[in-house]
Amino acid sequence: MAKPVLSDPRFFSEEAAFEYVETQLWPDGPICPHCGSLSEKIGRLAGVRSKPSRKHPQGVEIIGLRKCYACRGPAFTVRKGTIFEDSHLPLRLWLQAIHLLCASKKGIATRQLQRMLGCGMKTAWHLSHRIREIMKPANDGVGSPMGGEGKTLEADFTYVGRKPEREVRYGFGHMNPVLALVERDGAARSFHMPTVRGDNIHAILEAHASTESDFMTDEGNVFTGIGWNFRSHGTVTHTKDEYVRREGDRIITTNTVEGFFSILKRGVYGVYQHVSEAHLHRYLTEFDFRYSNREKLGVNDTARAERALRGARGRRLTYETTH
Repeated sequence: MAKPVLSDPRFFSEEAAFEYVETQLWPDGPICPHCGSLSEKIGRLAGVRSKPSRKHPQGVEIIGLRKCYACRGPAFTVRKGTIFEDSHLPLRLWLQAIHLLCASKKGIATRQLQRMLGCGMKTAWHLSHRIREIMKPANDGVGSPMGGEGKTLEADFTYVGRKPEREVRYGFGHMNPVLALVERDGAARSFHMPTVRGDNIHAILEAHASTESDFMTDEGNVFTGIGWNFRSHGTVTHTKDEYVRREGDRIITTNTVEGFFSILKRGVYGVYQHVSEAHLHRYLTEFDFRYSNREKLGVNDTARAERALRGARGRRLTYETTH
């Protein structure tokens, strides 16, 4: 029987948690966050304790503390310059939260995190947004187009959530439009759009989609003036109950992107229940990350959490910036 992942020492021992994070963020040894010096000029400080407090009159020993003797800057730990900086939450609980968010296919609610970690609701809300921040691709994916020669790219848009101070009426005017690009047997990227317009979609495709791809959409008017840019453009007519069509070796369908939307909506409405427009892009990043690093692509829960953790450097997110 396989050993349960959550029984790993890094989830229960602070020393093991620091050792694990250091191996992921410092694979070649410690790096000074002040001057960038490598490990040979950095020493470990042992026996240093924090300032006395009412709860700990003698202070608490600081784990993983190091000193750079090249710039002689302030001592630091692996938390410096990451999402863990200035957080009072133990690092082992951070690792638990990262694993839970990466392993839960449809997400995990803030209140659920609060109960499981035994922290405050605001703490759980903020750390979940910090974790979504490390799931973002470098440069938000700009410069690394999806698809390519011999690959099929599907595109579609849907509506989720509700715009603030907008009356609920028939149709989708009160909801937030989301465009998704999904590569068959590959990754997904989704985008919160201000409005569904051809020029808005064209700008996203220009930055994120390779024109060498076989492009698949429905019969929506916003795609008709864009598809000619690609190697080929296949459409299915949903208004006539057409969902799959074969043309030689090609399968014309948007079922892959529709499947991604089904996961997204089950998470938004079933787990989170409400997602504000201000934070919608962060939730989309979360669902994109899990879908793009799924079991079918050879990435299990542990590997997925490791990939997220490696994105923690340089991804500070303060409580003020989330507002």
